[in-house]
Order: sequence, then C-alpha cells, then structure tokens
Amino acid sequence: MAKAIRFHETGGPEVLKLETVEVGDPGPGQARVRHSFVAVNFIDIYFRTGRYPHPLPAGLGSDAVGVVEAVGEGVIDIKAGDRVGYLLGPQGAYSDVRLMPAEVLIPIPDGVSDRTASTLMMKGMTAQYLFRQVYPLAGGETILYHAAAGGVGSVACQWARAIGVTMIGTVSTEAKAEAARANGCAHVIVTGGMTPDEMTYEIPKRVREITGGKGVPVVYDSVGKDTLMASLDSLQPRGTLVSNGTTSGPVVIDTTLLAVKGSIWLTRPAMVHYATPRAHMLEMARELFDHVLAGRITGEPKQQFRLEEAADAHRALESRRTTGATVLVP
Repeated sequence: MAKAIRFHETGGPEVLKLETVEVGDPGPGQARVRHSFVAVNFIDIYFRTGRYPHPLPAGLGSDAVGVVEAVGEGVIDIKAGDRVGYLLGPQGAYSDVRLMPAEVLIPIPDGVSDRTASTLMMKGMTAQYLFRQVYPLAGGETILYHAAAGGVGSVACQWARAIGVTMIGTVSTEAKAEAARANGCAHVIVTGGMTPDEMTYEIPKRVREITGGKGVPVVYDSVGKDTLMASLDSLQPRGTLVSNGTTSGPVVIDTTLLAVKGSIWLTRPAMVHYATPRAHMLEMARELFDHVLAGRITGEPKQQFRLEEAADAHRALESRRTTGATVLVP
C-alpha cells in the first residue's frame, strides 16, 4: 500500500486529497520506486485545474527521485538499490511509492544528492532542451528569459553563465531580482506592479538599451499572455519566441503579427519530443549532471512541504510566493 495525492474533480488546491492506494509488484518492463523527494512544477497546476485534460480520478506529478525497490521481467539497466529520478511517464509522482516504466528512469550519479536531483531533474533537463536543442545557444548571445527566479529560471541563469550567454531576466520582485543575479543573470527587469500594457513598453525598451538597439535573437517566455507583446517587441528580425509556459494565460496570436514584428519564429516545445528516445534522454541527463558535478550548476529546494501538504504547495506556487524549486517529502 502507498500514500498518494489524488483528485476526483478539477478545481482549486482543495481538490487534492491524500489517499491510500495499492501498489503491487512490478510487471514486465516496470520498476517499483520509493520516493525521497517529489518535485512540484507549475504544469501540475494545469492538470489540477483542467487546463491540460486528464481522465479522472487521477494522481498528480511527473517528477521525483528515490530508490528502486524491485524491478520486473526484462529490466536490465536498472536494479534494486539504484538511486533514480524521472520526469516523463504517467501522472502520479505525488506519492511515497509507485510503479514506473523502467525506460524513463534516470540513474543519479554518485556525488549528486537526492535533494539536489529533485531540484534539478525536470528543471535542469528543461533548461537543457531549451538552451541546447530548441534554440541551440553557442555562447556569446544575449537573450531574454522571463521568470528568471523561478524553478527552471534559477537553473537557466546558471546554465547561461556556464556557457557564456548574457541573460536578461524578468522577475516580479526585488528579492527575486537578487536571487536571479546571484545565479548569474546579467541584467534583471523587475515587473512587479506593471500592467501588461506597461510591460509591453518597458521590457522591450530596457532590452533595446542593453543590446544597443538590436534586440535579442531569442526570448524564452513561460509567462504567456501578459508578456507576449513584450517578447515579440524585444526580438531581432527573424528572431525566435520560445513559448515554454503560460502562467498568465494561453498565448493566442494572429500569425500575421509574426510577419509584422519581423518574420518571427514561434515554437511551443514539449519535453517529451526532446527527451526521447531513452538514449537521448540519458545523454541530456549526462550533460546536466556534468555541470552539477563540476559546480557550475547547483540546486537545493527553496520550499519544502510534506506530501499531505500538496495543496499548500500549490497555493504558494500560484500566488508567486515561491522562489526556485519546491518539493514534497513523503
């Protein structure tokens, strides 16, 4: 038996309930994993509210670390006792133990703690595919990154610094600005208190000042609706807008605007299309953990809640009271 957070209807944080569920032995191709830390990501809120439809009742969460208790038939590269993490697979990470497809499990190397891995698994792999695959950065670029003090943003600041990229980051408060600078963000724009119309004017103005009027070749925008126009107006002609989140609401755009703003490229990437097949996912993880072991990227959760406090964790995340990563401890 296991403890797990489940929800039977979509809605606010109050729909999240701690339940007892049955967990059996792993079948062919499966492993049973006992979690030490479970990451809380903003995408979890999309599933809880129904923005991302999912059959109900359902578990929640897709990102956790722990130790393998047992493996099923046909599993050859994972064994009992291995420390592993994952960021793909079925929803249900908000639990103390669960069955997982072994093919999505990523071994955690010696020298990287479970606590660090729980902070960096999804967020570090996201930074990897954004910076190394969606728009491959070579070093020397100046980029705009929204929510630079968030969970992914905190890692992205460090990754940018590690590869010689100058990051312009947006944050909502002065405290978050200090955190972003400490992580390597070269220029920080504080947007707290600004309306979307004010951001549309102030962010591109500051970006143009920093870049000598040129704008940036790429914007990574996880905010969405409220920052869309600011992102477009910060780009160089033929620049790329990477829409990697919609915390303020979905992006709806007339594609004619992309031409008017400079023949802009727009992409909405998803991890699953960049982290498969398994061999590629393991190579992504190797690059991330190489940075961690070399001390170029560090990570510890800034907020920690007990598993049964998952609703409180969601409230904190939605109210923008968090900085960096948030985890649940079973």
